[in-house]
Amino acid sequence: MRWIDLSVIALYLAAITWFGAQFRKSQRTLKDYFLGGKTAPWWAIALSIVSAETSTLTVIGTPVLAFEGDFGFLQVVLGYLFARIVIAVIFLPAYFRGEMFTAYELMRRRFGERIRRLTAATFLILRALAEGVRVVAISLVITIILGTGEKTSIVAILLLTLFYTYEGGMTAVIWTDVIQMFLYVAGAAISLAVILREIPGGWPHVAAVAGAAGKFHVFDFAFSFTKTYTFWAGVIGGCFLTTASHGTEQLMVQRLLAAPNERQSRAALFASWVVIALQFTLFLIIGAALYTFYSDRHAKPPEVLDKIYPQFIWDHLPVGIAGLVIAAILAAAMSNLSAALNALSSTTVVDFLKPSTSETGLRLARAATVFWAAILFAVGLLARHWGGVLEAGLSIASIIYGSLLGVFLLGLLTKRVGEVAAMWAMSAGLVLMLYIRFATPIAWTWYVVIGTAATFLTGWVASFIVKESA
Repeated sequence: MRWIDLSVIALYLAAITWFGAQFRKSQRTLKDYFLGGKTAPWWAIALSIVSAETSTLTVIGTPVLAFEGDFGFLQVVLGYLFARIVIAVIFLPAYFRGEMFTAYELMRRRFGERIRRLTAATFLILRALAEGVRVVAISLVITIILGTGEKTSIVAILLLTLFYTYEGGMTAVIWTDVIQMFLYVAGAAISLAVILREIPGGWPHVAAVAGAAGKFHVFDFAFSFTKTYTFWAGVIGGCFLTTASHGTEQLMVQRLLAAPNERQSRAALFASWVVIALQFTLFLIIGAALYTFYSDRHAKPPEVLDKIYPQFIWDHLPVGIAGLVIAAILAAAMSNLSAALNALSSTTVVDFLKPSTSETGLRLARAATVFWAAILFAVGLLARHWGGVLEAGLSIASIIYGSLLGVFLLGLLTKRVGEVAAMWAMSAGLVLMLYIRFATPIAWTWYVVIGTAATFLTGWVASFIVKESA
């Protein structure tokens, strides 16, 4: 009866692609294509932020964290909340002074054109690498369903996502995100119910077995630079990580800029944290339930642990429901991919190509969307060998985030630091983080903290050496 599941998946993919393409008619200017005309309500932007923040990495990677370890990742999620406070106080007022299309226009206003291009290029590299890991996560799911090779799986999902992103721009991204977020959260809730039904004794038994194994343990107050999930690494590191991703990276800033005004942007930012916290908790509970399921049966989990959740869905959920939940996982993948393609396109066009007319800009925007889809395919092929998808994606991003956040804080919190000093600072921060990543045992949760501090301090010291106007 697998054909029923495959039909459900195919129907969903066709429907969401058709829905996203319907927004083509409203795309008349770059403001429409990259900011959705600044007409989306705060709640839709909030759900879009969640979808962009989530991706398939969360859906298939988070249960693995609880299956192998415990709920310690929630300490990082607590840091996400503090980051949103920082962004609301420091970043949003700056972004809403005048009309901006990308985060890096702020750097041009503060420092100059060279730092704008440097920060924009840093984002392009960062997002292409991180998105490559997410493409791998998608291929793992599709390979389970169809038994196809990873290359075929990557091409299929990229082409479908490219089509509606190419046609509908940011408006299509936001509204397909809303639908897809509801779908994958509902899918997770259904799959948890089925897992509990498959376990004799249901939730009380899960609570007993997983509890005895320490799966529900959240807080670890030990201070260590080499242990990934501690309270201090989570709160401090998670705060810096999210301040960088939501405050300096175009993928998230683009959504905040799409709000009609600063107040609605702030509302979307904080509402998204509530959903994110609930969502991560749900997927960690699924991981604990899967641990109990395998322990009871003394069964061996898949060799690639990232397959454990989608494999359970495909093997154990009822016909039709399995197809719906797998479609939900693909929904998370497509929502994140569409967001990345639009963000990469907007940065390329606005910060580098600078079209003279809206008509030219729209043509360039769509061409850039196709170009980045091809790049993501290539990076996805390389990223298959980079390890577990969730932590691989986060660690890649964290290497570069420190330089970005550090230079943004130099621009927002200082007046004496000029463009050359800021460029020195970014370079120093990136070199240091590459060394830490490949030559030290320091946990990735500390990467952004260290990179930001190094970049900020280097810029401040350099401002006393390099004489230039700030």
